[in-house]
Amino acid sequence: MATKVLMEALSPTMEEGRLVEWKKTEGDAVAAGDVLAEVETDKAVMELVARAAGTLLRQDVAAGSTVPVGTVLAFIGAPGEETGGRADGQTGSVPAPVAAPSAAPPIPAQPGGPAARPPVVVGRAKASPLARKLAGERGVDISAIAGSGPEGRVVKRDIESAPSLSPSARPSVPGPPVRTGATGEAFVDIPLTQIRKTIAKRLVQSIGPIPTFYLTTEVDMERAAEAREALKTALGESGKVSFNDIVLKAVASALAQHPECNAWWQDDHVRQWHTVHLGMAVAIPDGLITPVIRDAQSKSLRDIAAESRDLAQRARDRKLTPAEYTGATFSVSNLGMFDIDEFTAVINPPEAGIIAVGRLAEAPVVMNGQVTVRRRMRLTMSCDHRVIDGATGAQFLKTLKLMLENPLALVY
Repeated sequence: MATKVLMEALSPTMEEGRLVEWKKTEGDAVAAGDVLAEVETDKAVMELVARAAGTLLRQDVAAGSTVPVGTVLAFIGAPGEETGGRADGQTGSVPAPVAAPSAAPPIPAQPGGPAARPPVVVGRAKASPLARKLAGERGVDISAIAGSGPEGRVVKRDIESAPSLSPSARPSVPGPPVRTGATGEAFVDIPLTQIRKTIAKRLVQSIGPIPTFYLTTEVDMERAAEAREALKTALGESGKVSFNDIVLKAVASALAQHPECNAWWQDDHVRQWHTVHLGMAVAIPDGLITPVIRDAQSKSLRDIAAESRDLAQRARDRKLTPAEYTGATFSVSNLGMFDIDEFTAVINPPEAGIIAVGRLAEAPVVMNGQVTVRRRMRLTMSCDHRVIDGATGAQFLKTLKLMLENPLALVY
């Protein structure tokens, strides 16, 4: 019996995956470890590799399909080897044949109108689901093609090499909605990506069950801004750090002093962490992902700046590994670059807190009885009241504010 290729759990929280693209075609030789397909998980696009060597005998799931973990995607074995029933439970390699409808007389073209579309006949030839999908898209008659796959099955490469109908003659095939801008268009339905499904699920887990309260403080960032400019002047590009890097370093240092905020809610106990694994929210086209800077409390500002840039870029490229976006003990979300003054962020369970960072802006303040202009920034902390009490969160914010207003405290 041939070896089954399954939809694997490529991340710890993955329950289903979308098969983005097949990298091997039916009939191709496969070695153990070869990349068979790209799969979109709940966080990233990852490679699905072969667990056995042989020939890719059959593909049961077409590219673009979303299926649960454990679903049979394909079979690998020796040419002609038995593959058993299809993934959808049918006993044959293709659905039972259906009698073709009787041919209807041709419809004459209307003067000045488009020519009538000839029907595309999908015959009874053996064909993979992917081949049938491509045939429908390209207007190819499968019954007229000699298959080159196992037992004469029509496979992807046969469809790609077959002549297709002209675009005007192809039948319409249901697919993802496209914005056309046509007059009278009332709405468009956008299918959910795997990451958007996960975001929705996590938000329900957070906002509903977690008793959340919020603490806001305003920080004088004048000294931090001066220190940042001095670093860049003295060290050039190697000393380049962002305000967000400074916030990340300060949060990690403050959490080391307040371990009661660096904690997870675990239903029957609270887990306090001795190390700070700091999540940093990164916006990507499909939603939001939170890569993790591990052991952030022991890293220098320069190390955090370099790591945050690398993680953010690979997050946008969907190239993070599961170990790089799981296991955070506390998180930071910054919308200051979008000109947001202040906001509240949603806690990412099992974490007990998250800091929301607003924009840095000049504001008039009173110092020593005189009105002066200073660069200011608002921070809002979302707290899980099951873990963090009001005074506990306030003391943490006080320490964080002290560090940001006195940057030398970050190197103490």
